[in-house]
Amino acid sequence: MSRCGAGAIIAMSSIVTDRGIVHYETFGRGKPVVLLHCWLGSWNYWLSTMEFLAQHQYKTYALDFWGFGESAKQGAFSVDEYVEMVDQFMDRMGLGSAQVMGHSMGGTVSLALMLSHPQRVSKVAVVGSPIVGSGLSLLLKCAGNAQVARLLYCVPGLLPALIRLLSTTYAQDWRTLWDMLSQDLSRTTMESFSRSIRDLRRADLRPRLHECRVPAMGIYGRKDNIVSPKQAELLRRGVNNQTIHYFDGSGHFPMLDEMHRFHEAILGFLAKDL
Repeated sequence: MSRCGAGAIIAMSSIVTDRGIVHYETFGRGKPVVLLHCWLGSWNYWLSTMEFLAQHQYKTYALDFWGFGESAKQGAFSVDEYVEMVDQFMDRMGLGSAQVMGHSMGGTVSLALMLSHPQRVSKVAVVGSPIVGSGLSLLLKCAGNAQVARLLYCVPGLLPALIRLLSTTYAQDWRTLWDMLSQDLSRTTMESFSRSIRDLRRADLRPRLHECRVPAMGIYGRKDNIVSPKQAELLRRGVNNQTIHYFDGSGHFPMLDEMHRFHEAILGFLAKDL
């Protein structure tokens, strides 16, 4: 079980899909919001957001992608596979549609879900998400190389040491970030580590963004050195009904760097009438 906020408890839950177990957490009551995490992350990155939204009559569902967190470790670990995972999850949970928000890779999956299963998504929000894979940093692109991944996993302690060093540049509160990353790294396989980012590098949503018929929001940190903040302009040009926020004081994790402003932005977006 996990604690959220002032003593509130989130119970660990899971469902079985055709590719194995999907672990998820829920919190609150009200309108449904599906939350999708970043590469190398887990549902835990959304914990403070879940607490905040519960105070405003929303019920949040935070999932672990296959290969990450407590979900099954088998699968193709691609954006398309994750789209189908979320679609199956929503079907099993009786969610005909919901507002969907994703961070980094999770945002790319959110947009792809909206394009492939438009009936599922009433609004879509992305946080530091690549619209096209070329927006990833060079280090993330290298992580998709099977030989590089094998080296990082075969040399004891190399990957955690590298991620810990890099985390000092990823967020202002890098110690909190490292606490989360170190836990999630221990539950990530070499295959999910490499294959998921390799597929994300090949992603390009630009040709279909014009098909978006729901409100969209993008939040990008000006100091992001994982995904180029210039990706926000691709979202702006591709989607008619969109809102873009640039956070000057944030890197790749605005939910950590500017938490109050981040929560205000997402609440304003989710609460706005369609």
